[in-house]
Amino acid sequence: MVKKTLRIVAVVVVSAAVVFWAAKGAHGGWTINNIAHETIDPVTGLTGVTYEKGFIPGWDFLTVAALTAGVLAGLSFVLGNKKSGTCTPVGVSKQHITKL
Repeated sequence: MVKKTLRIVAVVVVSAAVVFWAAKGAHGGWTINNIAHETIDPVTGLTGVTYEKGFIPGWDFLTVAALTAGVLAGLSFVLGNKKSGTCTPVGVSKQHITKL
């Protein structure tokens, strides 16, 4: 159960990150926290840059999501479900044990 849950969460993390990245503009560079806008001063006619708070995820966002999913998937191989009492002694069949 733990293995399957971790693997499903890993797939959901990657899928959600890709969908979010694509919905926000699929930016191919670094993540942007301040969005630059070019503005023209109405009096002088000079162009300047103003910054607006915002978030545009980039490749680094996808990389962190992929690494997180990789760690979760790796944990699914390490942790797993441990079943106790499933070992049978050498030379004894499972049918013999159930009859006892």
